[in-house]
Amino acid sequence: MASVTGPDAPGLCRAQYNVSSASFLSAFTSEYYCPQTCSFQPVGITKMKQRPFHKKAYGRPRDPLAPSDAHEEIPVINPATGDALCTVTSSSEEDVKRAIQNAQDVFESGVWSKSSTLSRSKVLSRLARILEENLAVLAKLETMQTGRTIREMNAQLGRLPEWLDYFAAVLRTHQSFVAPVQGQLLNYVERVPLGVVAQITPFNHPLLIAIKKIAPALAAGNSVIVKPSELAPVTVLEFAEMAEAAGLPHGVLTVLPGRGHITGRHIVQNPLIRKVDITAGTQTGRALGSIVGANLAIYTAELGGKAPIVVFEDADLESAVNGAAFASFVASGQTCVSGTRILVHDSIYDDFMELFLQKVESIRRRMGNPSHSHSTMGAVISSHHLERIDAMVRRASKTASVLAGGERMSGKSELDGFDFSRGSFYPPTVIAGVNTDDEIWQEEVFGPVVVMKRFENEAEGIALANASKYGLGAGIWTSDLSRAHRVAAAMESGLCWVNTHHRNDPSSPWGGMKESGIGRENGLEAFEACKPHIFTTAYDETDLFALADTQSKSTIVNVASVEHMRKTDDWFADSGEARRYG
Repeated sequence: MASVTGPDAPGLCRAQYNVSSASFLSAFTSEYYCPQTCSFQPVGITKMKQRPFHKKAYGRPRDPLAPSDAHEEIPVINPATGDALCTVTSSSEEDVKRAIQNAQDVFESGVWSKSSTLSRSKVLSRLARILEENLAVLAKLETMQTGRTIREMNAQLGRLPEWLDYFAAVLRTHQSFVAPVQGQLLNYVERVPLGVVAQITPFNHPLLIAIKKIAPALAAGNSVIVKPSELAPVTVLEFAEMAEAAGLPHGVLTVLPGRGHITGRHIVQNPLIRKVDITAGTQTGRALGSIVGANLAIYTAELGGKAPIVVFEDADLESAVNGAAFASFVASGQTCVSGTRILVHDSIYDDFMELFLQKVESIRRRMGNPSHSHSTMGAVISSHHLERIDAMVRRASKTASVLAGGERMSGKSELDGFDFSRGSFYPPTVIAGVNTDDEIWQEEVFGPVVVMKRFENEAEGIALANASKYGLGAGIWTSDLSRAHRVAAAMESGLCWVNTHHRNDPSSPWGGMKESGIGRENGLEAFEACKPHIFTTAYDETDLFALADTQSKSTIVNVASVEHMRKTDDWFADSGEARRYG
């Protein structure tokens, strides 16, 4: 169970959190937050302490009187090298109970839940600044625990303070309202926090997805319990320390490491949990959803995906190839909105494939050590995951054609001589000749694997795009404005990009349809899902509202010129220049 112990002082304690290139420098300045003056007051300064780049062990000390299996020591492995980074102590069932009860006690105390919106906004803004100061080291940690390239992590983490700043701004601007009612009644509507919110986060974007969930929940005044992936928990644990350094009261944000089927289930089963927010596979989402429903708690679930990329004959070919490559192979294909099914109009299919396969070969040729600034694509998260990807491709190859990739990588990198056999590397893989009922079309691979298919007209393209049980993301490439909006409206997905992909913003709703989940991250929807309405009339009647009869669909249109897209949106360009990610 992760926690940060601040100095003894009245009110809320914080610590200054700094970083050098080789170590975290934790300078704990003893201060407390005074709600009356809305400012931090100094108590005294303790000596600056230096500790290693990352800890060798995270979690509670082992209790010698506890059963030997009560607290599993989980190793965190660098999937690019096979080296052990550290160990994380899993949370026992008793740890979970105590942490949730403490979170409930803190919530009921009102130290955070009943603090002013201005106070909470200031803490989130301070946390954003602390996060900014530590991004370089956190990006390195993210690369080490996920095997993803440092270029990706620098670009992705560079935007994370925006989520904290956005919800800090929401707190300062969000308003209650008076509802029109009949008779001599005054009906004012407020939003209040839920209580203890549980969040289960994945390995693919450890800190991004955690902050996407944590920021609105904290802004709303809730206590938050986070169970990060056991494969990549380190940056979330470090972020929790930063949160208390920013002035978040102890016990408001608690990180409970452990395995999903054990620790995660213990958390979700607890009746004090009033909302569960997960990012996981659809099977896990179903299993946890049944538990959440039994507790009558609120549920948000971002689950699996099988995103189509539909390329029409009037698309700018170069931009579409660059965009499809980015959609498919960024993060080694380990995102729920990865472009896994590329549908190309028959009249341009051959030209598209020629350029696309050239791009794929360029990506493979420039793969290397993920810590190398010019490495194009990193490892997948584990050897187990690598074996699963390879097995799915091998089964597909019995009836389809593998045009590129298709085998685990070994040997030395052409970029930097890195030995791929040390880690879990799979090349960008392209498969053609797939039927829509094949496993490789229907099921999520969660790796750098795409299938190609032709279509003859708009109706067929839409039908193929929607021929999936998933509905999280979709991409459309066309220069026809009318077609762009018409086809986007027909896509059975919660997110639809036009002439771009994977663009993400704290204000833009994010979530799926069909088997890709329920509820939304980001924007006012995420904030309001953490604070149900309370309707109050002059007769003091109250009701809670947390359900809706509609779901949002977010369509993101790239309005830049073709020239601008070609220049700035080619993530895998040979130049390796900085690009926007997300």
